[in-house]
Amino acid sequence: MTSSSPSTLHSWLLASRPKTLAAAAVPVVVGSAVAYGQDLFAPGPALAALVGAGLIQIGTNFANDYFDAKSGADNENRLGPTRAVQAGLLTPNAMKWATALTFLAAALVGLYLIGIGGWPILIIGIASILSGIAYTGGPYPLGYNGLGDLFVFIFFGLIAVTATHYVQALSFSLEALIASIPIGLLSTAILIVNNYRDVDTDRVAGKNTLAVRLGKAVTRKQYAGVVLAAYLVPVVQVAAGLSQAWVLLPLVSLPLAMKCIRALGELEGSALNALLARTAGLLTVFGVLYAIGFAL
Repeated sequence: MTSSSPSTLHSWLLASRPKTLAAAAVPVVVGSAVAYGQDLFAPGPALAALVGAGLIQIGTNFANDYFDAKSGADNENRLGPTRAVQAGLLTPNAMKWATALTFLAAALVGLYLIGIGGWPILIIGIASILSGIAYTGGPYPLGYNGLGDLFVFIFFGLIAVTATHYVQALSFSLEALIASIPIGLLSTAILIVNNYRDVDTDRVAGKNTLAVRLGKAVTRKQYAGVVLAAYLVPVVQVAAGLSQAWVLLPLVSLPLAMKCIRALGELEGSALNALLARTAGLLTVFGVLYAIGFAL
């Protein structure tokens, strides 16, 4: 092993952004928990969904690293964690190939799920990979045109949870659809913090995220509304008789959510990186408690 090997390995680990993988794993855990509560849990499809979701997340991270560096959105003024291509740790060509190979690996995992779930999973898989690339690449990058929040809510909430349930139950579930809403909202909250932190640099780079379009004051209200709406969903579920009271377990983490909401109004610049991690932690805690509630 050469002395450069650890550095190269660390660079790829950095580019994969392991802290973002909660947004890929939590929806699968919740979707599987809904299936388990319905006596429909299937370990094979559940594991494949987890691996596939993780690969799509990493592929999207690689694509973002490549396209943001290419467009100039990532530069020396960046406040967030180091980006591998922009920092010169990895070449653009290496990142482009890594993106393609990671999405190819996700597609291979998807073949197994397509064999189980049929054409709906084929459509979801293709849409997920194309959207992962189109988030920062292509002729109309979603993240550059204020559509990133909607993208995250749909793909890391609605689709991820319901598709995970579908490949196990092989049928649509209203309960899984409802469960996908708070997960999508809290996943979106992670992106809101990221874009709030980068408002000034994104504006200069011409990256018109929703935070850039709304401004910081409105974005703080958006974050609070999204987080609190996530906690409202289980309450509505139980009040409407759609689920048992166990799904109220996530309310235990409400104090943590309130601390995150207050922090967004208090922190600025690179200090927001800690809130980004705390919001990802909030998603994880909420998702695990929610999953336990459905399983019980």
